[in-house]
Amino acid sequence: MNINRFGIIAMMLLLSTFGYSQNANKLDRHAISARVLGVDYSTPNDADLALTAGLEISYRYLLTKNFGLAIPLKIGVADVIDDTQNRNITSFDALLHVYPFGGDQKLKPYLLGGIGYVLENIDEGNTQIPVGLGINYMLGSNSYLSIQGEYRTSNVENRDNIQLGLGYLYQFGIKDTDGDGLADGEDVCPDVFGPVSTGGCPDTDNDGIANGEDACPETPGPAATNGCPDADGDGVIDDSDRCPEEAGLKALMGCPDADGDGVADVEDSCPDAAGPVAQNGCPDSDGDGLHDGLDQCPEEAGLAANQGCPGSDRDGDGILDDVDACPDQKGTAATQGCPDRDGDGVIDANDRCPDKAGPFAGCPDTDGDGVIDADDRCPEEAGLTTNKGCPEIEEDVREVLNLAMRAVQFETGSSVIKPESFAILDQIAVIMKRYPAYQLRIAGHTDNVGDASRNQELSEGRAAACYEYLLSKGARSTRISYAGFGEDYPIAPNSTSAGRSLNRRVEFDLIIQ
Repeated sequence: MNINRFGIIAMMLLLSTFGYSQNANKLDRHAISARVLGVDYSTPNDADLALTAGLEISYRYLLTKNFGLAIPLKIGVADVIDDTQNRNITSFDALLHVYPFGGDQKLKPYLLGGIGYVLENIDEGNTQIPVGLGINYMLGSNSYLSIQGEYRTSNVENRDNIQLGLGYLYQFGIKDTDGDGLADGEDVCPDVFGPVSTGGCPDTDNDGIANGEDACPETPGPAATNGCPDADGDGVIDDSDRCPEEAGLKALMGCPDADGDGVADVEDSCPDAAGPVAQNGCPDSDGDGLHDGLDQCPEEAGLAANQGCPGSDRDGDGILDDVDACPDQKGTAATQGCPDRDGDGVIDANDRCPDKAGPFAGCPDTDGDGVIDADDRCPEEAGLTTNKGCPEIEEDVREVLNLAMRAVQFETGSSVIKPESFAILDQIAVIMKRYPAYQLRIAGHTDNVGDASRNQELSEGRAAACYEYLLSKGARSTRISYAGFGEDYPIAPNSTSAGRSLNRRVEFDLIIQ
């Protein structure tokens, strides 16, 4: 028996199996496909690519819309590494198809896996495990373009292979997935049972409007209100109708307006006399903002504070002058008629921060340290009241400043800073960034050796040299001051060499001004 005869017999068996299944089930569970194959026995076995051809005929049965069984029969030619002649191959597989997105889309990807047996030249065989993926693209109601790729591993050496197939798939039968009597092609909701009157979609309340379009799917209602009930027939559904038993206007949420003033009768203090909305639908004959029912002087404009009767209110703030603490400036009742621009309850005349609300004399205290922002040199950083609201200099910083007094050195008799002093000055530049609210005061001092005027100039030059260095490191000139004090302020006796060494210094002090 050659490969062609074997393929014909296998195809006949496959078609007879298909025919039996068709008689057993008229729904769209059965399909048959044919593909042209490209077969590669070389690449998976580390050899140069050598493609051969094949043909596949397959039967598929859908178990559910997500799972199916497929039985493909393949015939073809394989270029096996250990054989100089191509081999005729015939395979028979049993595969599981998995459709992650269901089986009814126009584009239907699927995964596959299973087991197969492959005959070579009719007399040799091996078992192979195929895995792969495919795509069926709908061309018509029952027709699909089918693309499939497999990687097949074998229990025999040099028999792993890759197969790519392109072909055609045909589904048989009339499909009615939800069993509601409408074919899927005509069923708007093919996966959910529903009556023919709503295109096969469910209609829970039987009002003739499908649930997907029914704003009230559990309660019957007319199409005019999207399936929701409207007891009074005014076009406003009952759930939104403030007057569901009485026909009204949509603009008033279904309530009537007998006097036509735009105020629903249920809210209109004067339902039979038209009046403005601001007066709850009641007339205001004198136009003073107080409707006639409450106005003790309905024909004469007056003040609400005076029950609609005239009264003196020079600043027009609604507070009569005889009780207005600021009769010529508009204010509020809470501040006895005096202005309070920031609304913090402290009148502007007494408010230290009239444009910024706060609890302390009308001023805020952002960092909550007890010093109002107006007086706080560090308003966003909690500090000490004794330090104008700024945090105290930390001990490690004070140690650096004390060290700098001794560590900053100059060339003898000169204001030129020695390079070994740059490191400590760099630390001071960093400290200034760490305490942005503080000012740095630089003071130069000398011993009493030499001319006093020369010592004064030297102390000033050394303080200035430190000032210029810190400016070069990004410090702002507005935050630094410097001065020289010559030999006037010794901290040790000048009678000894050690004392004179201590007196030759530059002091660095951080201060709050």
